[in-house]
Parts: sequence; structure tokens; C-alpha cells
Amino acid sequence: MTPIEKFLLFVAAPTVLGLSLLEGLVLSWHKGGYDWRACGVSFFDYALRIAVTIFLPITLAEPLLRWTIEHRLTDLHVNDVGSFLLLFLGLEFCYYWLHRMGHRVRWFWCNHAVHHSPNQLCLMASLRIGAFGKLIGGVIFLLPLIWLGFDTRLVLTALTLNLLYQFWIHATWIPKLGWLEYVLNTPSAHRVHHAANLEYLDANYGGVLIVFDRLFGTYVEEREDLPCRYGLIHPITTNNPFKVEFGQWIQLGRDLLKARSPQAVLGLLFKPPGWNPEGPGETTEEMRQRAADAGVTAQPS
Repeated sequence: MTPIEKFLLFVAAPTVLGLSLLEGLVLSWHKGGYDWRACGVSFFDYALRIAVTIFLPITLAEPLLRWTIEHRLTDLHVNDVGSFLLLFLGLEFCYYWLHRMGHRVRWFWCNHAVHHSPNQLCLMASLRIGAFGKLIGGVIFLLPLIWLGFDTRLVLTALTLNLLYQFWIHATWIPKLGWLEYVLNTPSAHRVHHAANLEYLDANYGGVLIVFDRLFGTYVEEREDLPCRYGLIHPITTNNPFKVEFGQWIQLGRDLLKARSPQAVLGLLFKPPGWNPEGPGETTEEMRQRAADAGVTAQPS
């Protein structure tokens, strides 16, 4: 176990849990509106994800991962500023697309939707990220870094550090941070990402940085006149952890059983959430078009 891995296991993990619970106590004391049952669901997902990682250390992308490792261009090590920046910026770029496809491809959304299921945004919600991310093949978005020559374990550790940064941005009580909003993924930017408002959907996918959202046109600023409504488009009202964890997968299975053609099956798996093979659906684009037709203003993604 490397020093960074020891830090993540024995320092970062207990600190994150402790601060999450402390925020819950403070919010309960001052505002009386903290959802402790949702906190329990987040802890369930956190524990289940650890169990899945230990007992199912596989990925659907295993053959492609092995091929990439065997054909990597060289061996790269983080031993100077240049290699650090290459890994950092490369991971930011790869994470941006991993996260964006987590919203735009239903197969990946079924897992990522768990992270967006809390109706209250808080630090504990940062731990609820879906238990099957590794299993379903999300590693394919990190393959360019491995192909360049970075060790797989190093890339995954860097991804964990990236996610650790994102812990603090799941706070609703931290205001906008001035000029940092132009560079970093901040609490304000991430509140927009978690919002279910039509104007805010499918925005702000960055990890540490927000620059790729600005570059690729997916940045949306938090508005004072439009408070964020957190959760899914159709809010989850249950705190049953199994329904939260598996609800999207069950619905996907039901839709696949009703599919009438191979094209419909592929569309249900790989088109955006809300796509309907039989007619109008509830993709972000369709909902915004209906809102535009009805004369309701909505900012495009």
C-alpha cells in the first residue's frame, strides 16, 4: 500500500465521514431540516460500494483494459512537474467525459443517478455515488491515460483524489468564491450540477476544474433568482436503500423487456436517460423543446 493509499484509507475516509456527520448535527441544530434517513442511505451506498470493490474486483471493460495496458506507449512516472501536470490535466479531461457520459448515456446513468437521488444536498451526499461504477465499465474513459503510460493503480488513485476534492463542494452554505468560479469546480457550480431545474440540467461536469465545461459549452452559472431544487426530475420519496440503489436498473430492465427491436435495445442502453423508442420522451432536449414551445424560458445546455 502506497503512502497516498494509506492517507486515503486511514486519514481521508474517517475525516470525510466525521465532517459529514458534524455538518448534519450543525444543520439539525440551527435549521432543524437535516434528513438523517437520507444520510443513512448514503452510508449504505458507501458501504456497498466498498463491498462490491472487494468481492467483485472486475469490470466489463476488462479485455479492453488489458489490451490498453499491453499496448501502452511508454512507462510514465510522476517524478517532476511536467508529468504531474500531464496526469492532472489528462485526468481532468477524462473525468469530464466520464461524468458527462454518466448523464448522457443511460447505461452509465443507472449507476450515477444514485448520486443525484438525494433531495437535500449535503456533504454526506458526496459519498452516495453508486456502488457499481467500476463494474459497469466506466474505466474506459480513463484508458487514454493508461495508454500513454501511467500505471492503472496510479490513475485510479488520482481519480480517488479528484473525488476527494469534490467532497467539500457538496455544501449549500458556502457562497460563490469570486474569481475562483472561472477556474475551479466550486460549491456554487456543483449546486447547479445537482439541481433538477430544467434550466440547470446537464451542466458543470468538471472535477477539480471547471475549464472544460467552459470550453465545451456545458457551464451554467448559479442564479440568485432561480434556487436549486435538488434530486431527480421525478424525485425519489423513499429512503429504502435497495430501491434507491437498484431502482434505475430495474426500470431499465423493464424497458428492455418491452423493446421491439435491436435498435430499441441499443437506444435504451446508450441514448440519454428519458429516451423513448416509441415516441416523445423525457430527455433534456425534449423537455426544453416542450418548455420553449410553451413559452417557458430555459437556458440551453
